[in-house]
Amino acid sequence: MKFGSLCTLNVGGRRFSFSAELMKRLPLSRLSRLHRCVSESELLELCDDYDRDRNEFFFDRHSEAFSFIMLYVQHGKLRFVPHMCELSFYNEMLYWGLESADLQPCCQRRLDDRLSDCFVHFFPEEEPRAPEEPQSPWLERMRRTFEEPASSLAAQILASVSVLFVVISMVMLCASTLPDWMTAETTDQHRIIEAVCIGWFTAECIVRFLVSRDKCEFVCRPLNVIDLLAITPYYISVTVTTLTGENSQLQRAGVTLRVLRIMRIFWVIKLARHFLGLQTLGLTLRRCYREMMMLLVFIFVAMAIFSALAQLLEHGLDLESGNQDYASIPAASWWVIISMTTVGYGDMYPVTVAGRVLGGLCVVSGIVLLALPITFIYHSFIQCYHELRVRSARGMPSLSAEFIH
Repeated sequence: MKFGSLCTLNVGGRRFSFSAELMKRLPLSRLSRLHRCVSESELLELCDDYDRDRNEFFFDRHSEAFSFIMLYVQHGKLRFVPHMCELSFYNEMLYWGLESADLQPCCQRRLDDRLSDCFVHFFPEEEPRAPEEPQSPWLERMRRTFEEPASSLAAQILASVSVLFVVISMVMLCASTLPDWMTAETTDQHRIIEAVCIGWFTAECIVRFLVSRDKCEFVCRPLNVIDLLAITPYYISVTVTTLTGENSQLQRAGVTLRVLRIMRIFWVIKLARHFLGLQTLGLTLRRCYREMMMLLVFIFVAMAIFSALAQLLEHGLDLESGNQDYASIPAASWWVIISMTTVGYGDMYPVTVAGRVLGGLCVVSGIVLLALPITFIYHSFIQCYHELRVRSARGMPSLSAEFIH
């Protein structure tokens, strides 16, 4: 749809006027999405009403909260509205497309404390989805049983069996690398157990694919991709063994096959389907990728500076009798990263006075640089944990109702 040069937002009875170009650039995802609407029906999914004659959008939201959000757009500082519940204001933020990271640090701490006290998390409204084709009741029940471990007693039993197979496969993978495990008898037993585990994982993956609502979405999900990466190497190994023989030259070289077999370690990531902690970790990493990149940049810059100085002080000033552990900048980079992370293997260390002073500065700088982005990651982890915990509690039916049905 094409809008006029001047747009009016009516938020809770209070009007705000913007030019169409300015509204596109506002850091509020809900407003920027208005310009991508091609029909009035799509427009009404983002606002409560629309007056075409006056080019006015109506939103039944808190007007004072939106005024504070507009102050953030103008001045770049977002704080809570006085005498307004922090969770209510946070809900308004999520509605307009802002996150807790946009708040000032003092308000972020207030929000985290409130979330911790109440164990409540307000979720942003989901993107409008196309209407799904109706499924038969048994297909929907099968889908929930395989996709939602907490949805029923059968789903919990199925999840427990799946976890058991993951644990068994991991134990067998670790045991197969022991020297005493290389006998013919134990190898045959290992192959049988491995085949049973792979059979279970394959059957589970096929059933989940068949009962899924959207097959393309199912294939693109990260956990399903990991399942495929964990299962495929086994079938490749079996195919190669069948085609080339057990004692062929390819089998004796076997580097590729050993790499494929060790890829079974991806099975342990399947536990993320059933454990809230792993889900929280994955969601936190996904939402904090900017902070993680910033942390990596900090480390890389510090590594470049300290490694060059360490190579110069320990070896570059005296090429003949200098410390050979620091003969090159790449070699010194290993010492820098170990020192900055305060691991300190002791495999290489400075011997000159200047090098030791530099080492002390390197350690202190590492502590400071690593601590800077941790606050943002911590806030995101707390919010992700509350979000997943509340979602899990909402989707868990009572066991008594399951027995009745």
